[in-house]
Amino acid sequence: MTITHASTAHSADTEATVSDFFSLLKPRVMSLVVFTGFAGMWVAPGASDLHPFLSCVAMLCLAVGAGAAGAINMWYDRDIDAVMNRTKSRAIPMGRVIPAEGLALGVILSLISVMIMGMALNWLAAGLLALANLFYVFVYTIWLKRSTPQNIVIGGAAGAFPPLIGWAAVTGDISLYPIILFAVIFFWTPPHFWALSLFANEDYKRAKIPMLTVTAGARSTKIQMLFYTLILLPVTLAPWALGFAGLVYGASAALLSGFFVFTSIRVLLSDNLKNARLMFGYSVFYLFALFLALMIDKM
Repeated sequence: MTITHASTAHSADTEATVSDFFSLLKPRVMSLVVFTGFAGMWVAPGASDLHPFLSCVAMLCLAVGAGAAGAINMWYDRDIDAVMNRTKSRAIPMGRVIPAEGLALGVILSLISVMIMGMALNWLAAGLLALANLFYVFVYTIWLKRSTPQNIVIGGAAGAFPPLIGWAAVTGDISLYPIILFAVIFFWTPPHFWALSLFANEDYKRAKIPMLTVTAGARSTKIQMLFYTLILLPVTLAPWALGFAGLVYGASAALLSGFFVFTSIRVLLSDNLKNARLMFGYSVFYLFALFLALMIDKM
């Protein structure tokens, strides 16, 4: 089957709803982006001095910016979304939203979120938000996703920006601490998505997406997943080791990351896809719990 980037047909008798347009913003992904961004803001020095209204504005801009990038991603990927079981019911492939409307929504919201972030908070935070969106759209979605098995490794950097943005919104600068938080998400991303690709491999084959599971096979993917979880463990301990966070976070990071390594080993030693599904589910909980521990430790 040849996948072409033909325009998705729009049913004349189908009216797009607010829910359809909202779904283009990938709200579940957005929630993780906002949470890690809020954690970056929470642990930043002077966070308590930032007016609560401005904190809300910063998080709203981050949410809208992330959603805008998601909408552009859905516009560009409408051809492959249509042939993947996991994504074929999305609003654009189903014809509920015209592709041009999805693109317009993404571009307009992206510009608005960056401008408001710059005017209400500072232009470093706005610049980082713009960079994250540009990286996700042009580097990951348009370039890497369809061209290399390392798509999620390099492209995953786009999802690691939120703690930097949250920190910069408060301080107007960047230091080692938020860079470590960036690294945590960066090294978390490959095992998270490769766990998904293990049980969604047929989808990626059908769409001709060169995920590592497609090009290198399951066992090679599982080995690399373990490699990244082993790297992630000391990275997550770095805030405690360097004195940025206390024992509450350090102990939580050790337990959470240790279990993440365990789930990866279990996936490596078994051909049961149920273990990959469990690892994928745990990886989402893991990142939420890790950043929550960081915030509790600060309190």
